[in-house]
Amino acid sequence: MELPDGLVAVVKRDCPTCVLVEPVLRRLGAAVWCQDDPTWFDHEDTDLELSYRLGIETVPTLLRRENGAETARTVGWSRTQWEALTGVAGLGEGLPEHRPGCGSLSVDPFRIDALEARYGGSGLTSRRVELADLEDEHEALFDRGWTDGLPVVPPTPERVVRMLRGTTRDPQEVVAVVPPDLVACTVEKVAVNAVMAGCLPEHLPVVLAAVEAAAAEEFALHGLLATTYFSGPVVIVNGPVAARIGMNSGVNALGQGNRANATIGRALQLVVRNVGGGRPGEVDRATLGNPGKVTFCFAEREQDSPFAPLAADRGVSGDAVTVFAGSGVQPVVDQLSRDPESLARTFAACLRVNAHPKLPMAFDAMLVVSPEHGRVLREAGWDRARLLAELDGLLRLPAGELVRGAGGMAEGVPPGVAADELPKFRPGGLLVAHAGGDAGLFSAIVGGWVSGETGSVPVTREVRA
Repeated sequence: MELPDGLVAVVKRDCPTCVLVEPVLRRLGAAVWCQDDPTWFDHEDTDLELSYRLGIETVPTLLRRENGAETARTVGWSRTQWEALTGVAGLGEGLPEHRPGCGSLSVDPFRIDALEARYGGSGLTSRRVELADLEDEHEALFDRGWTDGLPVVPPTPERVVRMLRGTTRDPQEVVAVVPPDLVACTVEKVAVNAVMAGCLPEHLPVVLAAVEAAAAEEFALHGLLATTYFSGPVVIVNGPVAARIGMNSGVNALGQGNRANATIGRALQLVVRNVGGGRPGEVDRATLGNPGKVTFCFAEREQDSPFAPLAADRGVSGDAVTVFAGSGVQPVVDQLSRDPESLARTFAACLRVNAHPKLPMAFDAMLVVSPEHGRVLREAGWDRARLLAELDGLLRLPAGELVRGAGGMAEGVPPGVAADELPKFRPGGLLVAHAGGDAGLFSAIVGGWVSGETGSVPVTREVRA
């Protein structure tokens, strides 16, 4: 936008000080742009482009321009400052010596995101999709296949700009190469899908970390999508960030009702769908799937836990996410055990049936210990390593009971196993977390996918601002 040399002013009619100085502006012959009334002066700025580009924060603002550049500026009304800027004496006879100005419409919190998206250096490069005036935006997103079956928030430029304020990372930084299509996914692309999922800006760093973890080679996201098994990414969050953004690690931690939990997990799934191309019925070949493939995310309850934070035990302290290939929730009920040995036997009996009781080292699992069960372990001094060691001993399965045909079941390991017993889980194949409400002697098992190098390995990544 070209501006003339000389005196330039920006005003709005809904400002008493702007109205007060109208005679002065007309006497000076300034080129005046008005933000809210196109009929008041010769120039209008109702779209606020000029105000945004000039960085107008207060009206009236009076500028002097020479050779195409601004050389002086004053805001509000001050006779002394206006006379100094203009070189004209005796301005505003009968007016008070000074009056403060009013806030510019271009810094209105309800307008700033749209202005930055439209005129600023937001750096947004995503393809813009124009909808017809009568086209329902929510139905349009369904029709284009960009949803998970539920309505999403339309990712307008201003919403994406607002989302990007949740991180200091460059919008064009590549976060990960996302399977199955192996598409380079930028911070901006993650922000677009976080908007669609319903995230707040403060959720974005956690979503970015989850995308990084899920796209790691060892997590095997492509295989996880292509399998006919039930599994999908499960996100476990550790560190102060969980409380800071309002995540739920307590009552109903694995369920509905918490915005951060629900939208962070959903944002990851939308990135996999919309950036990576992992759509059900196409690359995603799950026979049945599970409801967690819409969203499955919770914070570990670090308060009063018998365990160190899961991520810290995995080598990443502080704010971090762990992504696990989980298949759903299996309840564990034990309302009578008051010593850790008895409780561990309950856990082991329930864990043995993970996927199938005759399949050792085939599928990983995550045991989510509730606070009431956790209290039994904590009071006995059992940490995560102690519990895992006990479970490993209890889950040594007699090979004779596992062979195909044993127990009248065709499923099982091939005959001729050269061992008397086999472990249920590979080393590192059982995760243990702590979450849930204070009341209830119930824990949970989240079954995993194929374990180790032939399948998926849990991945932990730091949450970076």
